[in-house]
Amino acid sequence: MTREDKATVISDLTAQLADNTNIYLADISGLDATATSNLRRACFKANVKLAVVKNTLLSKAMEASDKDFGELPSVLKGNTSLMFSETGNVPAKLIKDFRKKSDKPLLKGAFIAEAIYIGDEQLDALVSLKSKEEVIGDIIGLLQSPAKNVISGLKSGGGKLAGILKTLSEKE
Repeated sequence: MTREDKATVISDLTAQLADNTNIYLADISGLDATATSNLRRACFKANVKLAVVKNTLLSKAMEASDKDFGELPSVLKGNTSLMFSETGNVPAKLIKDFRKKSDKPLLKGAFIAEAIYIGDEQLDALVSLKSKEEVIGDIIGLLQSPAKNVISGLKSGGGKLAGILKTLSEKE
């Protein structure tokens, strides 16, 4: 690989790091061809981009990036694969599900919306992260709950003015 090729790869990696808020570093070494193909297929179905990278080039791309990757460059040893996803917990769920059949991939670290996770023991924490859509759904559910209680109370009062007033006074 020439110096120009390396500069191009670093530039491309830097752009990918800038464009993604959910970045996973995993070790997929030791997977045979079938398992690797199955992992790539699972990533494709889950809308996760998977790429094997050279540690030195990724380290330089992290340095060139505007993001603060903190301790994450310290895990760049051995085989490293990058996983990008729009949803923070999807790669973690994919890794956990894939490990039901294999001992790999191992989570080396993750950068999720500026939070840094180091080590495979963080996998369960990452799986339990909620996506923005899930959090919004929870908030909407909480906001709708009091309104549903008032409406059901009004309906149980028979819809008469006395029943409505009674229900409203009980809610205070």
